[in-house]
Amino acid sequence: MVTAKVARVALPDHAGQKYGHDLLSGLLEPGTYAVDPGDGRPWRSLQPEPEEQGGVRLQTYSITGPPDRIGVAPGDVRGTVFIPEQLGGCCCGWDGQYGPNLACAECGRPVASRIDDCGFWQVVWLEPDAVRPVAVAGPVQRVTGWEELPSTPPVGQRGYWSPQWEAAVAVALAHLLVVSGGERVTVPDGPVAEVFRRAIDSLLPPGPPERRLGLAGPGLPATTEIALVPRHPQTGELWPCDAGAVVPLAADVWTYLAFHELRQVYGMPASVRRDDPPPLLPNSLFRADGRVFVSTLKRLAARQPWVRRVYDRMTDRPYEDPFW
Repeated sequence: MVTAKVARVALPDHAGQKYGHDLLSGLLEPGTYAVDPGDGRPWRSLQPEPEEQGGVRLQTYSITGPPDRIGVAPGDVRGTVFIPEQLGGCCCGWDGQYGPNLACAECGRPVASRIDDCGFWQVVWLEPDAVRPVAVAGPVQRVTGWEELPSTPPVGQRGYWSPQWEAAVAVALAHLLVVSGGERVTVPDGPVAEVFRRAIDSLLPPGPPERRLGLAGPGLPATTEIALVPRHPQTGELWPCDAGAVVPLAADVWTYLAFHELRQVYGMPASVRRDDPPPLLPNSLFRADGRVFVSTLKRLAARQPWVRRVYDRMTDRPYEDPFW
């Protein structure tokens, strides 16, 4: 056994995110695992392969992992040892750039890569051809009801936008771009506009015809042409909706947008603020993660020429406006 008992959840949107230079927390909760389809996530360097170009041999790196690799929390790993010569890292830990860096303690076979360098969400990726699932006795995982969806605040203690929000909105923007048909999309004033409008106005053309984007989900009716619906954090299923088009959004971000105000401190009576600490406010405009946006477009394999033009432009400049 190379892991403790774990139950499957949906792969988080920030699974392939590279963020800043600080030590980040775990990608997955203890006792859970997720499967990465290996379809264009923005990070997973493998061994270099030589390439001929103009008579010069270059060293190039693949940036996607093997299909169906399994992510688990580092604390759930059992019976493994490090492979010293494979411990490639950049600054404060290991990044898996040389392939699997964990081996089975009994047989010595490489089985996984531990990722814990600064800027990476900490996770252990099990090699799909080195492990297999084993059923164990015990209670079956309870699936959270739609009315119990989690919520993640958009701003951290230091006033910066949450990187999970930046990744989740980037994924939703890529889906929105595909379903928009190249038509202008409008967003009513409110929390959704705070994080989506600037990017939408930059990526989609101005002027009529227009389509309207709005939230739909548990407790909210679908009243717009394009519905922003929650994606279940365990099953990955989308909230069933009758809207003409749906755009998935990570459940914890959707819940906060649906039932909180991003700037609710303004206009709050002083008597209320005195007894209830005001919510943390961002110190800058919201910017979705450009690299996550590009990798999601690649995964969606959109064939519309205008979507392809956006993808080609953003591939070389993932930090251009509105992502910076």
